[in-house]
Amino acid sequence: MWKKETRTLFKDWSARTAVVLMFLLTSWWLVLHLFFPDATFAKMIWGASYQLMSLIGGLWGLKIAFDWGGEKSVVGRLLVAFGVGLLLQTFGQSVFSVYNLFLQYEIPYPSLADVGFFGSIVFYIYGAVMLAGASGVRFSFATLKSRPCALAIPVIMILLPYLLFLRGYDFQDAGIIQSLLDFGYPIGQAIYVSIALLTYLLTLKTLGGVMKHRVLFILLALAVQYLADFNFLYQASAGNWGVSGYGDLIYLVAYFLMALGIIQMQTRFVMASES
Repeated sequence: MWKKETRTLFKDWSARTAVVLMFLLTSWWLVLHLFFPDATFAKMIWGASYQLMSLIGGLWGLKIAFDWGGEKSVVGRLLVAFGVGLLLQTFGQSVFSVYNLFLQYEIPYPSLADVGFFGSIVFYIYGAVMLAGASGVRFSFATLKSRPCALAIPVIMILLPYLLFLRGYDFQDAGIIQSLLDFGYPIGQAIYVSIALLTYLLTLKTLGGVMKHRVLFILLALAVQYLADFNFLYQASAGNWGVSGYGDLIYLVAYFLMALGIIQMQTRFVMASES
């Protein structure tokens, strides 16, 4: 008969591939910034290339979800959600790359890229909910009350961008779509990080080592994704966002961590010995 067996993360070829790709992209970034700081076009090429990490991670997510039964299992659904989230990030990055490399002018906001970037938030929220379900978490007022830090952190995450960037917001000049995006981005990101954080805190003493580490890994990936988006908002508001700057490197780290978070859910099916 067939049985399901988990793989050790760094014994898996896909994890090794992600590590090698991360090393190559990071080395490339360092060479550009240390030795060719004025090579604008080369930096644009790098900025159009690092999304390869999110593309590979997203495709692996869909493949591994199939091994778990796809939509028929909670784990399959969470892998589909995070995989599609990465692919939507890839779409948004691709639109940015087209503007930078071919159209050669600043991308408007809102734009087609926001379909990918904001869409990924929706799927990350759904993935975080499925992660909680796979971990056996059932949210209630009592569980939230027992973990005040899990309530305080999302409030801080929402208030901070508001106080820094959105205080005195002019809704009339921004328009409906931009206003929804400006407020929806930080709120949505706070939601998926908070769900993952609460899941980890509520299962800290109940989950086994393997699942606990998986939840922590995905929590870390979501937190870095939030940091990358927050930094983008900060740099864009200050007028110093640049292609292939340190902000893009944070996005690369976020994609790398999410790819590993997905890969660690990898399973394989082996023939069990007859008893």
